[in-house]
Amino acid sequence: MANVYVQTNEPENKVLVLHAGSDGALTLGDAYATGGAGTAKPHLPSQGSVVLSGDGRHLLVANAASDDVTVFSVDGDGLRASARAATGGVPRSVAEHAGLVYVLATADATVGGYRLQDGGLEPIEGSRRALSAPGADPAQVAFTPDGRALVVTERGTNAIVTFPVEADGTLGEIRVTPSSGPTPYGFALTGEGTMVVTEAFGARKGAAAASSYKVDGAAVTPVTASAGNGRSEICWAAASPDGRYAFTTNFADGAVSAWAVAADGRLALADATAGITVDGRIGLRDLALTDDGRYLYAVDADSGSVFGWAVDGSSLSPLGAAGSLPVTAAGLAAR
Repeated sequence: MANVYVQTNEPENKVLVLHAGSDGALTLGDAYATGGAGTAKPHLPSQGSVVLSGDGRHLLVANAASDDVTVFSVDGDGLRASARAATGGVPRSVAEHAGLVYVLATADATVGGYRLQDGGLEPIEGSRRALSAPGADPAQVAFTPDGRALVVTERGTNAIVTFPVEADGTLGEIRVTPSSGPTPYGFALTGEGTMVVTEAFGARKGAAAASSYKVDGAAVTPVTASAGNGRSEICWAAASPDGRYAFTTNFADGAVSAWAVAADGRLALADATAGITVDGRIGLRDLALTDDGRYLYAVDADSGSVFGWAVDGSSLSPLGAAGSLPVTAAGLAAR
């Protein structure tokens, strides 16, 4: 049985667990207090505020208003709070690879490293690094699949920042690559080294695009520049396990778009409306695929629901929605 995890982002922040049946349809389960505080504002501007560790044993949740991260142990179909760790100001995105964790602090545009040990986070001395500029306005942090580099998108500078990851968990020299289009936001990385980046540059109809890059270590090379999908305000991205497809959500109009990803990193629109919640409705945001790639789930914050789709290549078949989420809900992890 797959589980989906979403944070409420409320003043007394919680994680909601939704359970998938054999057909992938969701039912709402229990809530677990993080012990930290969310912003209590709808539409937390982030991707990766709720993440599962690679081995599936821990869930990490960014508490944006209390400047810390909560670590849960995944206990069967439930969670057990293990520890909280202080971070920089307003953490909104978390990345984990083989027990190494980096948290993006958006208030001061920094990243800081931790070791995941005994259910807690141990800070790594000398790991905190500034991004390219104080006004970077970063959106997401993630490791490359091989763990050799850390990647951050910067909306304020229209740049993609990378750091090589050293053997001791600290970061090497910063690299800054101009983004192909404005406002690089959420992104997904394939095992073949392609990075698909959403460009959240406008809510008007037709102002939605994505671009692709090849990533080798900390080197980033643009491939497809700012490909439009005819929709509006594209923000979040997820890649299929085989790396052949990417899916993006259009926040301003309720659509999930499907993209074909070639072996050389070229990106092509497969279906602008592969999935729809309610056409034209604002609120569709964070999304994730299950590990086997069979199901895609996305938060529709304004309707207080998580929608699901069965995945067949680039095609999505609706599974319905599970509701009763607050409008502040954000982040989504699935396994």
